[in-house]
Amino acid sequence: MTDKTNISPDRIPVIVGIGEIIDRPKEIAGGLEPLDLLEQALRRAEADAGAKLLDELQSLDVVNFLSWRYRDPEKLLAQRLGAAPSHCYYGPVGGESPIRYIHEAAQRIARGECSVAAVCGAEAQSTATKAERAGVKLPWTPFAHDVEEPKRGAAFQKPLAVKLGVFRPVTVYPFYEAASSAHWGQTPREAMAESGTLWSRYADAAAQNPNAWLKRRHAPDEITTPTADNRLIAWPYTKLMVANPSVNMGGALLLTSLAKARAAGITEDRLVYPLGGASAEEPRDYLLRDQFHESHPQNAVLRAAMDLAGGDGKNFDAIELYSCFPCVPKMARRTLGLGADVQPTVNGGLTFFGAPLNTYMTHAACAMVRRLRDGAKLGLLYGQGGFVTKHHALVVSKGPAREALAQATSVQAEADRNKRAVPDFVTEASGKGKVESFTVLYGRGGEVEHGVVMLRTSDDQRTLARIPANDSATLAHLLNMDRTPVGSLGDITMAADGVPEWRVAELP
Repeated sequence: MTDKTNISPDRIPVIVGIGEIIDRPKEIAGGLEPLDLLEQALRRAEADAGAKLLDELQSLDVVNFLSWRYRDPEKLLAQRLGAAPSHCYYGPVGGESPIRYIHEAAQRIARGECSVAAVCGAEAQSTATKAERAGVKLPWTPFAHDVEEPKRGAAFQKPLAVKLGVFRPVTVYPFYEAASSAHWGQTPREAMAESGTLWSRYADAAAQNPNAWLKRRHAPDEITTPTADNRLIAWPYTKLMVANPSVNMGGALLLTSLAKARAAGITEDRLVYPLGGASAEEPRDYLLRDQFHESHPQNAVLRAAMDLAGGDGKNFDAIELYSCFPCVPKMARRTLGLGADVQPTVNGGLTFFGAPLNTYMTHAACAMVRRLRDGAKLGLLYGQGGFVTKHHALVVSKGPAREALAQATSVQAEADRNKRAVPDFVTEASGKGKVESFTVLYGRGGEVEHGVVMLRTSDDQRTLARIPANDSATLAHLLNMDRTPVGSLGDITMAADGVPEWRVAELP
């Protein structure tokens, strides 16, 4: 190998090994627990590197998992590996976290703090759910009931949002879906068609990925058309448009310094170089955001990533755009300046590859390494967590950076600079209300439960309001495929249970 940079090989981070495992037990009790999946994924990554590295591990990041609870899982894993890493970390909830951990591990190597690092994540939600339903006791490490479950969703949202049911990802992301498509001048029909086409590309990639949970291609109309097997959950999202967490999967990456890789005899064709990246976030309470047609942190993070690629998103040979719901990659590809013909994934997406909750991007990073080893030159990994809340992008390459790996990752100041005034939120309102965004919630049988509109009042305050299931005229207005309801006016009244309700004004 020859250096293409003046940086010391001791300070050049490289990804040297990737490992994945998918567990489909024949019997429920035979399912592997998350710790088993983590260990096996790491040992597969070590085998992929072709060098003994785990016993020299100095940095270990474990992505937060929710299907089983342990006390100090990162320490239990290190013990299994026979390692004693000085950095041993089990992080908070967030779909962007695998990319952040890979980036931070690379920076540790660049700073000379370590020479061998691992990032891994796993979930066994499919087995855990089946066991609970069947009353099967799993022969796993005892569940740590005394360990507090991480706060999610409702813990950070306003009581009115919780009462109306818009506090889970599947009911919050539609607000971005409706607001962004209206901002782009799309009719709901056009927006749905774009989602279906995009999602079919994720399905195609999953069908070719041996590690995917689902390996079936889906035509765009099959994804967007509601059926008994593809029910509407929250408008406009059907079951085939949302993440699928009921999987058993583990993924891992090993990083070393270039000097360590050389000493271990790992050849240049196996190496992938992290070049740098960026992070930023929104308030966890989504109602504290200025608008919903774009994400300022997402924009800032992706533009910083483009700067590392010569300022042009088209310079990436391969990209992975986070895919919990269609609005996320739809917004991202526009920021990157990429057209509707974008190939948004190397992995398969959270619907089709599978969504092991926080750790999908661990698997996407493994797929990206394979793609670069197979001939791509420059890759973009973009992860996202919460409700369009936390964002992290990482640029990876087949060649080393010409400058030291950038140490500053936050582009929060840039994101905040673009934020406009946030309207005051009120829980009681009357008079006229203009639709800022909306969704409609459905029951398991396909029936409408109620609609929810995010409104701006006549004095430009923000509120949420319900549309009862029996208000067929207002629901028909919201669900019109040829004209967005965003921007339309209606009347707000307070219902007997103290919740605002909205009825569309008479239309011309």
